[in-house]
Amino acid sequence: MAKKKPFQPPGFLVDLLTARSPSGYETEAQAVFDRYVKKSADEYRSDPLGNRIAVRNPKGDPILMLAGHIDELGLIIKHVNDKGFLYFDTIGGHDRVMISGRRVNIQTRNGVVKGVTGKRAVHLMKASEREKVPQIHDMWIDIGAKNKKDALKRVSIGDVATYDQDFELIHGTIGVARAFDNKSGAYIVGETLRRLGKVKKPAASVVSVATTQEEIGTRGAIASGYSVQPHLAVAVDVGHSTDHPDCDPRKHGETKLGGGPIICRGANINPFMFERLLSCAEQHDIPHQLEADPRPTGTDARAIQIGRGGVATGLISVPLRYMHTPSEIVDLEDIENCVRLLTVFAQSLKKGEHGVW
Repeated sequence: MAKKKPFQPPGFLVDLLTARSPSGYETEAQAVFDRYVKKSADEYRSDPLGNRIAVRNPKGDPILMLAGHIDELGLIIKHVNDKGFLYFDTIGGHDRVMISGRRVNIQTRNGVVKGVTGKRAVHLMKASEREKVPQIHDMWIDIGAKNKKDALKRVSIGDVATYDQDFELIHGTIGVARAFDNKSGAYIVGETLRRLGKVKKPAASVVSVATTQEEIGTRGAIASGYSVQPHLAVAVDVGHSTDHPDCDPRKHGETKLGGGPIICRGANINPFMFERLLSCAEQHDIPHQLEADPRPTGTDARAIQIGRGGVATGLISVPLRYMHTPSEIVDLEDIENCVRLLTVFAQSLKKGEHGVW
């Protein structure tokens, strides 16, 4: 009996996960998206916010926008003290408990500088101090500099850092990385367009957008949603997989790794979009699960929905554990099933289906 080959993750996804791209500094991830998606697009462009906009069938109707953001959490250097230690602020929503004691890569004009996030050791704290979460100004980055002058030879104010924590498979199709949020969504929208380039042209014009600056206010989605002028849109992000200890489904719903795309329902979601996404999943035997959100979601969907005169918007999410930590976990089968769902959804659309209700 032939031995089963080990699972091979898609190179496009791995390259995105490896790219360092804090909000406002997305250059490395942009280059990956360019390399993999541009050749499959009928039109391809960028904009002043750094969004990457790829179009399949530009004259089609309706115009469907698929949005996945390529930015991630990071740290930005704000001050260097006389001893050469770097003080920083956070880019995006960090859990301060997670920051200290991490190896980081600082992106500079002259390449990557290695460092470690530090704080006062527990042995040097009072008992009352040990119970407190450190403030950002009580932590720093140590690059082994002799003094301020030495540090500033290697780094500059405004340089950014990311955790030195790359992608790894830990078991089967279960992977860990620092930035599945949301390199997985950017991969999904880009890969969907690539696959649509290999099949019969859909009736819809499909516009896959790798959006920027989501982690600091869905800013790339605001700009690209305005310029693309879609009738319909699907934001693709990560969602909380609630199948781990200390997560109450009465508060957070019931979703799991390996359960397939999470299809959202609520005020941020157009009824036509929800029903069509659900029916496509059911008709094509794509595993899926549901979540309810009574308010604007914390994703690009919140911005796209209310652009211009309004956009019929949907949201699908990849189940993820340990969001906004250096070690986020997903099942890559869920990512693949998101691509499958978006591909058949795009192919299902007919001329004139604009989600008006």
